[in-house]
Amino acid sequence: MIVREKILIVDDDKDIADLLEVYLKNDGYTVYKFYDGTGALACIEQTELDLAILDVMLPDLDGFKLCSKIREKYFYPVIMLTAKIEDTDKITGLTIGADDYITKPFNPMEVMARVKTQLRRYKRYNGQQQIEAEQKEVVEYDIRGLLINKATHRCTLYGEELTLTPIEFSILWYLCEHQGNVVSSEQLYEAVWGEKFLTNNNNTVMAHIGRLREKLHEPAKKPKFIKTVWGVGYKVE
Repeated sequence: MIVREKILIVDDDKDIADLLEVYLKNDGYTVYKFYDGTGALACIEQTELDLAILDVMLPDLDGFKLCSKIREKYFYPVIMLTAKIEDTDKITGLTIGADDYITKPFNPMEVMARVKTQLRRYKRYNGQQQIEAEQKEVVEYDIRGLLINKATHRCTLYGEELTLTPIEFSILWYLCEHQGNVVSSEQLYEAVWGEKFLTNNNNTVMAHIGRLREKLHEPAKKPKFIKTVWGVGYKVE
């Protein structure tokens, strides 16, 4: 039995939503399509999805709110679409938990490539977690009240469980693995995202580090766990 990945498309531009639907269905995906955020929100709450493609500008709920709603419960990839090109919008999307960002107008084949990349990463991550759980291999770090366990994908801070996306968890795990050493943005990006680092990827790393610090209740000026070594990178001491 072939299991088809379920993909949510939300865009009030019907031509774009319909076009993406055609491309995705032609590649064998099951598609849930909405032209507004209200219908999409109900789908998010009722359907086991594998990936979401969200337009930022919608007539009711915007894409940022939908992304935030997804991240309250789910870890599957979220790709944001926008007609804007401001870095602030991109950073906002990444900060609230989006995995990728595509600016309109775009080539549908580019979107398909991004979808496949995100799904591969998500499945590889989940597959590795399942293998580790089956082997009952408990690998964890306990750093001054921060406990992170790779086998169970659990992270707690002073006993309080933190809800991390797969990318956030991978970033924190990688930094803990290299505890005491400085990890550059390039090294971190290539290890976690599995792609070649480009200059603009630095904003992606910064946005995720910022979100991690928020979840760790880190003070902006004197973070306790993830420290910035200016001009070099990040480290967990």
